[in-house]
Amino acid sequence: MKKIVTVIFSFLLIVSALHAQTAPTDTFNYPEKGSLPKPYHPEENAQKKLTELIKQAKISHKNIFIQAGGNWCSWCLRFNYFVHNQAELKTILDRNYLYYHLNFSPENKNEAVFSNYIAKGRSYGYPLFIILSGTGELICVQESGILEEGKGYNVEKVKQFLLKWVPAKRNK
Repeated sequence: MKKIVTVIFSFLLIVSALHAQTAPTDTFNYPEKGSLPKPYHPEENAQKKLTELIKQAKISHKNIFIQAGGNWCSWCLRFNYFVHNQAELKTILDRNYLYYHLNFSPENKNEAVFSNYIAKGRSYGYPLFIILSGTGELICVQESGILEEGKGYNVEKVKQFLLKWVPAKRNK
């Protein structure tokens, strides 16, 4: 009987250890949509802002990370909150990118700006990420779906995405 109890106990320890190794380690708690920061500004002149950011990017040797979407988009608000509240991701962004929220909403679709980066007739989901070089050249257009996990974002996937587009002369 003692051997059976020992075997069962050992089995339970092993199962518990395996479960601990496979349990997600990057679970992230998001506030309710209504309490998330609203980073998009429909009234803003996006082309003027991007022109300013390109000038700043040339001087700072950073790329420009554009998050296109709107305050109506829960995934957009979650991503913004996520990268600002994960220390490692925020550090990567701050060191290597100028971060801009390009508004897309009924009030201001910024069609002229989007036409600079998106092929006519092509549609994307939101948030949409547009990476520009420090000189304003288009490097990447990517939907957020590949970075998502469950009802949020995966730290490692977002980290790898950000590191992939770090300017070559920058220290990661």
